[in-house]
Amino acid sequence: MNSIWKRLIIRTTLPERKHYTDYALAKGYVEFMIMTRRHIKDFILITLGILSATFGFKGFLLTNHFIDGGATGISLLVSALTKIPLSVLIVSVNAPFVILGYHIMGRAFAIKTSLAITGLAICLATVTVPDITSDNLLVAVFGGFFLGAGIGLSVRGGAVIDGTEVLAIYLSRKFGTTIGDIIIMINVMIFSAAAYFLGIEVALYSMITYLAASKTLDFIVEGIDEYIGVTIISSRSEKMREMIIEKMGRGVTVYSGKSGYGKRGETKETDIIYTVITRLELNKLNTEIEKIEPTAFVVMNSVKDTKGGMIKKRPLKH
Repeated sequence: MNSIWKRLIIRTTLPERKHYTDYALAKGYVEFMIMTRRHIKDFILITLGILSATFGFKGFLLTNHFIDGGATGISLLVSALTKIPLSVLIVSVNAPFVILGYHIMGRAFAIKTSLAITGLAICLATVTVPDITSDNLLVAVFGGFFLGAGIGLSVRGGAVIDGTEVLAIYLSRKFGTTIGDIIIMINVMIFSAAAYFLGIEVALYSMITYLAASKTLDFIVEGIDEYIGVTIISSRSEKMREMIIEKMGRGVTVYSGKSGYGKRGETKETDIIYTVITRLELNKLNTEIEKIEPTAFVVMNSVKDTKGGMIKKRPLKH
């Protein structure tokens, strides 16, 4: 291993020491390659998300003054009323959510989200997209589809281009309500304002846009709800437990079980790890699991809501 690679691996994946064994360097190299692949994948997903959202905005929604829910809807509504460029509003409206996300989700999430929102603003200001159709129903459905796809792809990449979910997570922890209830209340206020300022018809079409966007987002992130229950069966269960507690900042439940394998169904004693995370933390958890044991058996399922435990008390640590 040449000195350049060695210095890079030490700086990015290994703790500061004077001497490293060959095993430590090899392990560091594996972790470095995992992180590099993950960052490249995240970059591609976020870039595709930005392009999809830009197409939805400029090809469908802007010319018809249709809006969406959340921070995106606020930006579109203010742009329609004041003629302030949407690229400026996207950054200014989402800025408080990025700061809030830094305190709730961690620095890496805030940096990714800042770059994603900035990239979206630049595309909105510079990219030219022709009007695709003037049919209001098509504009509402397909504008919502491309916008929802953009938001969903960004979430898959570990960032958001609409900060409403960050606010909803914060308020749900503070007041003990569900994330879904918070999002509904925010959107009721936004669409009520749209009905008052833009007219009932525009507000109704905007609701169709929101429904199309939200369903597309759910599809892009594979139907993942606000919370994800994760079961991990691994030969390195203790390492998995430590990672979830120390790096993810989440509580775990450890079950004593038996794993069955082979043609004869031989069994072996093993510890089964179970934890609950939010969907914005899924990207981070997958990366950490791959670092410890890429072949670990992981089962994920949607959890409608949680009560008690550490899920609403401990922030994600990056």
